[in-house]
Amino acid sequence: MERPTSLASAFSKLKKTDIYETVHSEAEKALLEAEASTSGSAPVLSKPSGSNSVLVSPKQRGNPLLKSISNVPWEYDESIVPDYVMGRTTCALFLSLRYHNLKPDYINERLKQLGKQYDLRVLLVQVDLKEPHTPLKHLTRVCLLADLTLMLAWSPEEAGRIIETYKIFEHKPPDLIMERQESDPHVKLVNALTCIRSVNKTDATTLLSTFGSLGKIINASQDSLGLCPGLGPQKASRLYKTLHLPFLKKGKVTKRKVGIAKFLKD
Repeated sequence: MERPTSLASAFSKLKKTDIYETVHSEAEKALLEAEASTSGSAPVLSKPSGSNSVLVSPKQRGNPLLKSISNVPWEYDESIVPDYVMGRTTCALFLSLRYHNLKPDYINERLKQLGKQYDLRVLLVQVDLKEPHTPLKHLTRVCLLADLTLMLAWSPEEAGRIIETYKIFEHKPPDLIMERQESDPHVKLVNALTCIRSVNKTDATTLLSTFGSLGKIINASQDSLGLCPGLGPQKASRLYKTLHLPFLKKGKVTKRKVGIAKFLKD
């Protein structure tokens, strides 16, 4: 038998064998079934939990993360399809990367069983491999195809906290975690000045109380800025240079006046 002269030629011969065709077709079939399970009808709502408990599938019995769910009650429920139900429309499937490497088709089977149930579907992955990048890349693609939210945990304790956090915030409004916009002009000015490196809120408050307005701060000399309590020459120099930087690069500036100070003077 003639030995292959390169890896490419060896692989080309392998692709012609029956073993390669079988494995390749099975992988394609599993992916198509996972995609098919996520298409079609609208999401089906799960049954109401009827309590403040996290519903746990008996399949998860013995999972160490259950010991970390301490802030909310939980109970086993044989009727649920996912591993965890954290609300009427929220569920989670648990998967460790080590188990995924041993049984890569497991997640596809679970997704076929889950179908289109629940609006928020979480794939909770415990990262227990030293080199997790390749399996995580595959699971990310699965999540995109199956409309899953991928959450990573590096320990059972962290995984348990993720489950209970979803339950705790089940009925919380979304604006609870949204950035709050300040309406007070003074607070806005303080926040704007603290964007300058090394200028803290105390410095910003001192500048505004000393000069009275942002325009006067900008028009002040570097020496005047340095006389403010707690500012010092280094902060004053950085503040002065920042406030007098041009809006445009020198190569693009024509005869127009540029910079914040010159803009206010105009």
